[in-house]
Amino acid sequence: MLSPLLLALGLLASPLGVHSFTAPRKIGAKISNSVTLDYGTFNGLTNETSKVIYFRGIPFADPPVGDLRWKAAVSPPTAHLGNVDATQFANACIPTTQTGSASGFSEDCLYGNVNIPLGTKTTEKLPVMVWFYGGGFQSGSTDAAPPDFILDSTAEPMIFVSFAYRLGQFGFLGGSKLNADGLLNAGLHDQRIALGWVQKYIQNFGGDPTQVTIWGQSAGAGSVMFHVRLFHAAMGDSPPLTFTPLFNESYVEDIFDKVASSAGCDPQAADAMSCLRSVSSDVLATAGSVTIAAQTSTLYPFAPVFDQTFINMRPIEAFNSGKFAQIPLLFGSNTNDGAMWGSKIPNPIANTSMPNATLDTVYNFLQGQYFHLTRKSFDQAVAQFYPLDSANGSFSLLGQQMYGELRYICTAVMITSAGANNEAAGKAYQYRYDNPHLGSNHAADLDAFYKPNKRSANDADQALFETMRKYWSSFVTGLKPVVKKGSVSWKPIVNGTGSPRLLLNPSQIAIEDDSTLDSLIQRCNFWHSIGDQLGA
Repeated sequence: MLSPLLLALGLLASPLGVHSFTAPRKIGAKISNSVTLDYGTFNGLTNETSKVIYFRGIPFADPPVGDLRWKAAVSPPTAHLGNVDATQFANACIPTTQTGSASGFSEDCLYGNVNIPLGTKTTEKLPVMVWFYGGGFQSGSTDAAPPDFILDSTAEPMIFVSFAYRLGQFGFLGGSKLNADGLLNAGLHDQRIALGWVQKYIQNFGGDPTQVTIWGQSAGAGSVMFHVRLFHAAMGDSPPLTFTPLFNESYVEDIFDKVASSAGCDPQAADAMSCLRSVSSDVLATAGSVTIAAQTSTLYPFAPVFDQTFINMRPIEAFNSGKFAQIPLLFGSNTNDGAMWGSKIPNPIANTSMPNATLDTVYNFLQGQYFHLTRKSFDQAVAQFYPLDSANGSFSLLGQQMYGELRYICTAVMITSAGANNEAAGKAYQYRYDNPHLGSNHAADLDAFYKPNKRSANDADQALFETMRKYWSSFVTGLKPVVKKGSVSWKPIVNGTGSPRLLLNPSQIAIEDDSTLDSLIQRCNFWHSIGDQLGA
């Protein structure tokens, strides 16, 4: 078994090696909108306008229901499926906010989508981009990531693939009972199995299994940090440093108990798991939403746990020790990645937008996300790195800056800096998305890839979006983010300080001055020095 190292980008280099991009394309028959695999024939949809053939809702595993709930997904599907209509997206995985049945969602949700350029030939061996959605491991779906804009912007042809994975209590329930009779981090295992599906079947769609780049945003970028193989490059937008507790510590056991009790099962009973597998999807969905509602100071109670097998090293330790994949990296963050989160907390003593907020409120907010964070460390951070006057006296802005850097911004710095320090690794590139016009909050950068035609976007925004799509797609097709005409040369990081970093702003695309990163690096170093308290 490969050592699942990885955490934080836990990525080991693909055993398949790096493919040469100078090899000529082979000539073969053009792929139609019907592709036959060994378990079915999938009939997709051809769009003559976008020049894309869509194969949607392809099952990559048996439904993870009944006895397969909290078990490793079985891939490929065990039954021959015959002729399958692959023109529509499948049901999305059930999010934690859902109570009971809802149209468009199902526990039977392990499906993927393969999107290929019109005219792709069977033997063409195109590079492959694999996308995993974000949503805090508690929500998200593949239909929110239309491939048309990226495929239209790429200078060289490539394939865009996306996969669903189990969420919330269905994919990230922990506890000793589940460990003894089930699979911890089932959602991450779904992703690993999906990547295996790519290795086995992508050639049928004209793709090259040795040229797979994995990409995700937020929880999707965090997912990239927990995989070890099956791709040769990695990208991540706003990668989160998540609290990753031991699978059986009290914090996790308490969540298990609440889910089980809410589902009508005795969490202490010997048959607790059998009971949980016997309840309906509706009952379990409701149990998850009830559990979420009870965690009034925590944004994402359901997330990966430290299972000591799939995840056997936490991110900070992995990057500090150099134990991560030696592959090309492209990671970055948004200027205001920490905005608005503190206002979403139901508990008023941890909601930083309350008019009577204090430093206590900010601490309660951060401690709600990082269970072991001590008040002493928080006070030290404020005294040395985050004085209140730096946030214009606003406790809301202070919480925003601390959380944004701790969770997202410093994680991108850590990943790319570690990549630059590893001489055997490929090049590492870092960016900062900053858009004063449309906003630079968490996930705002996804407009460039999936919603560039929103009404509020002006010409400068559109030009920035097009450049970003070209940078990202060229990294997939050539391992270097480049725009052939009229844009800044994106330089790789040359040392362990996260520099240079590319500023992506509609008024200018430029390499940021090193001085802009100096104080940030000091703050990041502080957070990473208390990794034991962050559970990361």
